[in-house]
Amino acid sequence: MKLDRRNRIIDMITQQRTVKNSELMEKFDISIETVRRDLEYLEQQGYLRRVYGGAVLNGSLGSEPEYASRANVLHKEKEAIAAEAAKLVEPDESIYLGVGTTVQAMAQYIKGISGLTVFTNALRTAVELSESTSCQVILSGGQLRPKELTLSGFPAEDNFAHFNVNKAFIGIGGICESGVTDFHIGEAQLHRQLIKNARQSIVLADSGKLAQRAVVNVCALEKIDVVITDDKASRQVIRALEQAGVRVIIAKP
Repeated sequence: MKLDRRNRIIDMITQQRTVKNSELMEKFDISIETVRRDLEYLEQQGYLRRVYGGAVLNGSLGSEPEYASRANVLHKEKEAIAAEAAKLVEPDESIYLGVGTTVQAMAQYIKGISGLTVFTNALRTAVELSESTSCQVILSGGQLRPKELTLSGFPAEDNFAHFNVNKAFIGIGGICESGVTDFHIGEAQLHRQLIKNARQSIVLADSGKLAQRAVVNVCALEKIDVVITDDKASRQVIRALEQAGVRVIIAKP
């Protein structure tokens, strides 16, 4: 029974990239002590890495799950983060909405804000905002990334280099003490540029992204102003962010 349960946990974290202690307790009807023993064993075997409140996949730095699978991971947490991020948007501002499931979720919360100018390289976000008459949407152009439906490359970078924004809302691959990282070179370069051109840079990162490190370095922690995450976030990373002068906002689902 123990071996079967641990194999099923491996399947879960391979598909989801993250699991919560409470989720495992409910699914397998086991105590928190049993969960901790299982995760400790699987960590020793190299399958995962334990974080506050659960564990994350110990996968390749260059491996990113497809959009469809990421959209269903930590869904409530992502919605809460998106809603909290939308509170930072003021009427008549110019903002950048980057790629990723959490940033895309922001669109539904800002549709009614008047006078917005929204720059984005994410087609899903542009389509969502096209339903609103209160904001102007400007797409970057560039090379289309299949399935992700995002645009990047030198046309995107050259286009957005001409604009300054009040706030840049950025999705990432991972964030840890060494800085902000991502999986896609073109998108990382574009984010780096937008961070430079924005008065305020805001990273949206669910707890599964904290203490993670993806393959491409985006910037040091000191280059960003705010990180919005959920209440399962790594306390160690939160301390590192605060020590770097970054404001941390905790969104509660």
